[in-house]
Amino acid sequence: MDSVTEIFLKLLFLISVHNWHTTVAGNKYNCDDQLVSALPQSSFSSSSELSSSHSPGFARLNRREGAGGWSPLVSSKYQWLQIDLGERTEITAVATQGGYGSSDWVTSYLLMFSDSGRNWKQYRQEESIWAFSGNTNADSVVYYKLQHSIKARFLRFVPLDWNPNGRIGMRVEVYGCTYGSEVVGFDGKSYLTYTFNQKLMSAQKDVISLKFKTMQSDGILLHREGQNGDHITLELIKGKLSLLINLGDTKTHPSNAQINITLGSLLDDQHWHSVLIEHFNNQVNFTVDKHTHHFHAKGEFNYLDLDYKLSFGGIPVPGKSGTLSRKNFHGCFENIYYNGVNIIDLARKHKSQIYFVGNLSFSCLESQVVPVTFLNSSSYLILPGKSGEDDIFISFQFRTWNKEGLLLYSKLHGASGGFFLYLSDGKVKISLHKAGKALSDIVAGAGLNNGQWHSVSFSAKRNRISVIVDNDVTSSAHASIPLQIYSGDAFYFGGCPSNGNISECNTSFGGFQGCMRLISVGNKAVDMISVQQNVFGNFSDLQIDLCGIIDRCLPNYCEHGGECSQSWDSFYCNCANTGYKGATCHYPIYEQSCEAYKHRGNTSGFYNIDSDGSGPLGPFLVYCNMTDTTWTIIQHNNTNLTRVKSANRENPHTVFFKYSASLDQLQDAINHAEHCEQELAYHCKKSRLLEKPDGMPLSWWIGRTNETQTYWGGSLPAVQKCACGLEGTCIDSQHYCNCDADRDEWTNDTGFLSYKEHLPVTEIVITDTDRPNSEAAYKLGPLLCRGDRTFWNSASFNTETSYLHFPTFHGELSADVSFFFKTTASSGVFLENLGIQDFIRIELYSPSKVIFSFDVGNGPSEVTVQSLTSLNDNQWHYVKAERNIKEASLQVDQLPQRSHSAPPDGHIRLQLNSQLFVGGTASRQKGFLGCIRSLQLNGMALDLEERAKMTPGVEPGCPGHCSSYGNLCHNDGKCREKYSGFSCDCTFSAYAGPFCKKEISAYFGTGTSVTYNFQEYYAVAKNSSSHASSFYADMTLNREAITFAFRTTRTPSLLLYVSSFYKEYLSVILTRNGTLQIRYKLDSHQDPDIFSINIKNMADGQLQHVKINREEEILFVEVNQNERMKFVLSSGTEFNAIKSLTLGKILENSDVDEETMKANSQGFIGCLSSVQFNHIAPLKAALHHSSSAPVIVKGRFTESNCGTLSGADSTSSETTHSFADHSGPIDEGEPLANAIRSDSAIIGGVIAVVIFILLCITAIAIRIYKKKVIYSKNEAKGSENEDSAESALKSELSMQNTANENQKEYFF
Repeated sequence: MDSVTEIFLKLLFLISVHNWHTTVAGNKYNCDDQLVSALPQSSFSSSSELSSSHSPGFARLNRREGAGGWSPLVSSKYQWLQIDLGERTEITAVATQGGYGSSDWVTSYLLMFSDSGRNWKQYRQEESIWAFSGNTNADSVVYYKLQHSIKARFLRFVPLDWNPNGRIGMRVEVYGCTYGSEVVGFDGKSYLTYTFNQKLMSAQKDVISLKFKTMQSDGILLHREGQNGDHITLELIKGKLSLLINLGDTKTHPSNAQINITLGSLLDDQHWHSVLIEHFNNQVNFTVDKHTHHFHAKGEFNYLDLDYKLSFGGIPVPGKSGTLSRKNFHGCFENIYYNGVNIIDLARKHKSQIYFVGNLSFSCLESQVVPVTFLNSSSYLILPGKSGEDDIFISFQFRTWNKEGLLLYSKLHGASGGFFLYLSDGKVKISLHKAGKALSDIVAGAGLNNGQWHSVSFSAKRNRISVIVDNDVTSSAHASIPLQIYSGDAFYFGGCPSNGNISECNTSFGGFQGCMRLISVGNKAVDMISVQQNVFGNFSDLQIDLCGIIDRCLPNYCEHGGECSQSWDSFYCNCANTGYKGATCHYPIYEQSCEAYKHRGNTSGFYNIDSDGSGPLGPFLVYCNMTDTTWTIIQHNNTNLTRVKSANRENPHTVFFKYSASLDQLQDAINHAEHCEQELAYHCKKSRLLEKPDGMPLSWWIGRTNETQTYWGGSLPAVQKCACGLEGTCIDSQHYCNCDADRDEWTNDTGFLSYKEHLPVTEIVITDTDRPNSEAAYKLGPLLCRGDRTFWNSASFNTETSYLHFPTFHGELSADVSFFFKTTASSGVFLENLGIQDFIRIELYSPSKVIFSFDVGNGPSEVTVQSLTSLNDNQWHYVKAERNIKEASLQVDQLPQRSHSAPPDGHIRLQLNSQLFVGGTASRQKGFLGCIRSLQLNGMALDLEERAKMTPGVEPGCPGHCSSYGNLCHNDGKCREKYSGFSCDCTFSAYAGPFCKKEISAYFGTGTSVTYNFQEYYAVAKNSSSHASSFYADMTLNREAITFAFRTTRTPSLLLYVSSFYKEYLSVILTRNGTLQIRYKLDSHQDPDIFSINIKNMADGQLQHVKINREEEILFVEVNQNERMKFVLSSGTEFNAIKSLTLGKILENSDVDEETMKANSQGFIGCLSSVQFNHIAPLKAALHHSSSAPVIVKGRFTESNCGTLSGADSTSSETTHSFADHSGPIDEGEPLANAIRSDSAIIGGVIAVVIFILLCITAIAIRIYKKKVIYSKNEAKGSENEDSAESALKSELSMQNTANENQKEYFF
């Protein structure tokens, strides 16, 4: 069969754009002729005229005849001036003047157009701009070039505002040129078939273009049939245009071989709509009016088998494509072109290529239906009725987006009541009232606020009422009521006068906003033109003879997949499950990196990150390992050690790696990172890597750039070596990889790949495992990235006239700007970007006020945030400003966000053209003094540091982060400045981790003793700068600050003991009944002071937190954050010559009281956590610095996570540890690593799933911990879900590689 290109050339359609424009529209470059000046008087008409000398015929530009222009009898918003151009004409510009030599001029007006002088349409300049600005005096001319031309015969100027000291007065001119229009009309039962020459399909570009107008919401516009049900159809479905390309035979083709694209909305409005379908190579462009959908044809369409016939208006053989239910088109086509061929012209000349069925007319019959638009909730239409009749029948059609609104109200004759016909939740309801009480409530229809036309028929006869919706018996409702109904003298459609005597009409459901047509009262159609001319009836805030409905969800301004819904005058975005927030789902709810999460104080765990912020890439799930360096771990679907046999060049072993993020997301995350790496381990036995018998490597890998890479873990690009080849440590010096030695024993080439541009690894190919005894095994670790280059990117502005400049900021419809700043100045502009009129600016207006100001053409607007505290305190403050077409908002730090709604029908595009100034303005006024950091515009970071290097008065970087972030360092951790950020120094804290928040806990077995020797350390380190030695230089303490936590079920127990060379001591014990006792003996000649804290039995297995503070003789004790207790010592105030601190059992001879001795006989069995004595952390020293600290450990003493609040487990510490060690290979078969492989956890990102995984990890963790004693330190552990063969392989590898692989043990 033919290629995709040839198929679309066969099937799709078009004319070159140049030919189409030239033929149809005339000379586009000279379409500015004056159209009004030569028209006869009869071409002008108006709603009314003040006098014969103010008639519309005098409304020509720059003319002085008559009174010098048109003025209506009454100046009101229901007046209009109409011009008949005689035929459909292309209009490109308009101009207006006031009445000559008068005070009469129009300051704003609407422009409407029509083909028939009926069913008008409003012209829109921009997406939501209806009104044109008019004149400011009587004689100057205001000229408007239309953004898109109008093709119409009739033009109407509708004044909205005028000079308040005069009246409406207008003179006008219209500019344009003749428009070539050929039309054909279809009656809903006819169609036309065009058989084309096969040679027409040889062109490289295929184009079809046409215009159509219809009042029907459904119908076939275009169809092309083929064999086996193959077809292509262009069809109007519920007012939207659908292009369907279908492979009919599902047996021979995939069932998904179908393209179905829907464009447009409300296309059944009896106005012209243009369609253009272009095909060039594999690219297809489908355009309806101004909206284009681009798509690539799929390979399946090679199979399309189509005839050389195009049908317009219907399907020639109904049922051939299974399309019996499809309606023929009822309406008009204009200017149908197929590859330059004028098909309507061929039909008019009865050419042989044309065949038609049914009645075709080469004219377009205009419908005489007069629609009415209810503009706002106070609009109404009053029509007279015949009072006292017992038979009421009213019918009409309506279309709206609103769920609620009054459709019809009438007072009943001779009764103090009436009936309501109204919309509620998109359903039609009837409510009958008498004397304020509801007699009946019936419901019909559903989802009637979908913008489609719906018909309603209401009838009431005697005591029976009924309503039918859309002529559907199933959507009807009937009711009998205990009341004889007689008609009133008036029917109120859409609402009621607010000042009328019908107060019961002003109901809670409000007025109707939408369109109505075909209103009939008592089986008699209502002539709305007579109503418009005030012949009968009454109305307010109506537009008669047009339906002004627009689809505010087309185009869809909800970003990132937000779901658009609408009412009559606004649209709304549902951002649920998008990962974004705001009025248009523009701003991300997730941080851009793990670094950002870390500096919000978050600990290690799973997080969604959105690396490009508000850009097009969505969020994805990663693991953030918050060590001193922040690591981002991105998993893939194959982290197990995998064995390979029997692979060769002809039958290679190829493995693909699928990550928890797309390649675009990965690329963005890698670009943001300071460094990325990925461990690749290749174990081999007679399996070579780089040996090239024919110049080709035997194994290779492919990365993000889709290029073949032949360097391996630990090596560099382009050198084609393994790590041992670079270091000169290969087992055979003649080769550059260990595996290339080709030995019959296991060896490996393992290391980290760290060239960012090539990461991550997406594919590995192995070809050398098919020789005897030849075997290999590979393992690819997760992608690891550290840091965020943009988070700390900053610049210091040192003079008020200095600034950085960047290219123009393009945020026409959505713009967000975020950054951190710190300053001591009282004011200054952070950034500014100007346009001709539009601008955007963010500034510190005063020490406590930030202002976001902008103009998109509706006049300057400001959003202000006022802080209760000064913002010029030289600490970092966060600013986020966002502007979209619905609102503008400003956030400063954690203060409440301020926002302003955009005007409902104003300009929406922010059009800037100057450079973006950061830290100053174009005028060099009000420049900013201080630092700006992490500046992001629509998710893109600006490199402030790079630009600052070449800018006078601005320096890259900004010191002083601890003043802002120091509070993130907890538990006596000290903040230390770094060039990019800060770190927490936990040296003198009992805690560890990036923020000194990770508890350090240990399990004490029977007889375990941990002793920290103060005096011995002092003697050794007397001349050192150690904080500890200087602290204990005087050997006498007047105060102690002690904190610790414990968990035990044993009593009595000795928790902590501090001894002295003078037989003074402090002991903290649990008595036999679980009471906490503190015993101070500060005088060797007295008995100790004993303080009992008898809150509860503290040996209950729960974690207990204790704080003890002594200031001379005053002792404060706090247990589990209960109220602090105060005690007074009597034995003294000085603790002299302290010697050592013991946790657990005291092993040395000591002179202590009997209760302490009893407690010591057991020692302590259980968990101790985060022990701090002044600035000494003895437990931390014993666990992490046992070789250098003066600590003696006896007995079973094991680091544990028992000090966490949750009880026996702590997932966060496990997961942190299992990913934390980037210095060597991550342990194979790590239970957590295997758990993370679950695609649902990675891709789903569902919190419940993550929690489930963590619980599973916990269960595995407890098992591993119980068995931990059995494992030797260098044993390679297999994960519990691996098969025995893989475990055996790992054992084999482990035994051979113990000498040269430092495999680490991870236990819980």
